[in-house]
Amino acid sequence: MSSYERERPVRVRRSELSTPGHSEKMIAKAAQSDADMVFLDLEDAVAPSAKVDARRNIIAGLNELDWGDKIRSYRINGVHTQWCCDDIAEVVTGAGANIDVIMVPKIKGPREVWFVDDMLTQLELKLGLEVGRIGIECLVEEVEALQTVDEVARCSPRLEALTLGVGDLSASQGMRLGHIGVTDGDAALRYPGDVWHYARTRMIVACRSAGLDAIDGPYANFANPDGYERSAATFSMLGGVGKWCIHPSQIEVANRVFAPSTEEIAEAQGVVDAVRAAEAEGQGAANYKGMMIDAATTRLFEVTLDRARQCGLID
Repeated sequence: MSSYERERPVRVRRSELSTPGHSEKMIAKAAQSDADMVFLDLEDAVAPSAKVDARRNIIAGLNELDWGDKIRSYRINGVHTQWCCDDIAEVVTGAGANIDVIMVPKIKGPREVWFVDDMLTQLELKLGLEVGRIGIECLVEEVEALQTVDEVARCSPRLEALTLGVGDLSASQGMRLGHIGVTDGDAALRYPGDVWHYARTRMIVACRSAGLDAIDGPYANFANPDGYERSAATFSMLGGVGKWCIHPSQIEVANRVFAPSTEEIAEAQGVVDAVRAAEAEGQGAANYKGMMIDAATTRLFEVTLDRARQCGLID
């Protein structure tokens, strides 16, 4: 059990921009972007020979650049690697006051989260930082993590979000997505629907139950904005609240898809107002544009209004 209490902060994560930690130029551009969150990467985007120098770039970027109101984050290497301990110790020591969230990849269960949590607590105590201020976001990209996702979602007060990483997950699950039949139109190998529906729903339900943000991972073909938007919209429809951006061109799409439109807000407000007016007159239901609506309907549309408030679209 953690030895501290922490009220989970409310953050908007419509767009999470992945930025290689070895590139000072890309880090500077990320700070100027419209992304809700930027995570500076030490893991997959950085070659083993460049990881140590990338830590120094990240420290400098976090300390010296103006990040506005963005969520400032960086991704460490997995707990199973030789880089993880120094990824945490060096960067938090160098820039702890300017870190909002640490991203932890390739977890398999709560154990890896506890390890990072404990390290952060020790560093915060040593450095005189507020204990528990730095949050954790984990990637669900191993079958073990998906299998234990409910336990993971409740394992640490630092945990703020889970991200579904379908690239590594497909390999961990032994999926045949790389088979030539998938790309040459062989109907026998085409999955009849969204191949990620179960994993997405499984993680989103765990997140909603635990009060975490559910984030969708990358869409690799950044030259296909329509495909990215379809992927984001599907995740949003299921209850997800954001998606990774591996290219700045994806930020606008994510920010738009994961926020209610003007039309959605107007409809939601109309429904809520109609039900409240009916209740004030002692009626349990109301007629709205030819539809019978009641308290159950209101709950659905209040979700839209709550999201609009979080995104700063209404008071």
